[in-house]
Amino acid sequence: MRAFTYERASSIEAAAKAAASNPEAKFIAGGTNLLDLMKLEIETPTHLIDINSLGLDKIEPTSEGGLRIGALVRNTDLAAHERVRRDYGLVSRALLAGASGQLRNKATTAGNLLQRTRCPYFYDTNQPCNKRQPGSGCSAIGGFSRQHAITGTSEACIATHASDMAVAMRALDAVIETVKADGSRRSVPIADFHRLPGDTPEIETVLERGEFISAVVLPPPIGGRQIYRKVRDRASYAFALVSIGAVIQLDGTGRISVGGVAHKPWRIEQADAELPQGARATASILLADAHTTEQNRFKVDLVERTLGAIIAEARG
Repeated sequence: MRAFTYERASSIEAAAKAAASNPEAKFIAGGTNLLDLMKLEIETPTHLIDINSLGLDKIEPTSEGGLRIGALVRNTDLAAHERVRRDYGLVSRALLAGASGQLRNKATTAGNLLQRTRCPYFYDTNQPCNKRQPGSGCSAIGGFSRQHAITGTSEACIATHASDMAVAMRALDAVIETVKADGSRRSVPIADFHRLPGDTPEIETVLERGEFISAVVLPPPIGGRQIYRKVRDRASYAFALVSIGAVIQLDGTGRISVGGVAHKPWRIEQADAELPQGARATASILLADAHTTEQNRFKVDLVERTLGAIIAEARG
């Protein structure tokens, strides 16, 4: 790990200004992803800004009837929160499907959204990776691609997004609140927050330099049967080959978001409308633009079968 300097931010605005003034700075809270990347010298910040004392660890109701989740709420606390379990069970189930208890005790809401890909070529600094070193190439294309994306890809990158929680948040139409270096604030729908790779896979979100996530807002509850199903190579502590977060109403309508298939949580609103017609019709729209390899072609069928199991479970 390379040497770095460290400071504890005194306010949200001060944290944003400090990050904006130093392009080599990074925010740190739980550090469950950043510290691993620093040890491997994939991330090499010269300055760390500790944001743990900023008081962003509360879960509060909104005036519209939704829920505002502070950026520093730990994954364990969010999954166990009474209101989350009652009204947003999809979030609880997704969080409990991820990582381990020890990691959930440290990982934060904002950090979960910002975690980087688990592509093995990204982690292997001996291999070219456009996400790690722009312009160097993508080793996954033409390499071992079983875990990689099948839609929303580009010639520069076929990595997948790792977060379980983000899949649930996408199905629920969460909104991400941020603070910029100049103190201005904005609200970004989660549908627009994560970027597809295009020619710049190293740019993973719409955040500007120094921009800081302060909270995630869930809209008023929409009811329905909320199901999160994660298909992986082993029963725990493994990332999704395919995961689906679903909210299905009594009449069969609903929403679905898919993980393990794209560079971001994957949701196509036109596919939601096909849910009453069944898994095949829905999956055909979800993955209409799929570009598979021989090794990850199975994910197309896996999405359909997983969705079929969810629909059957929702119908009882």
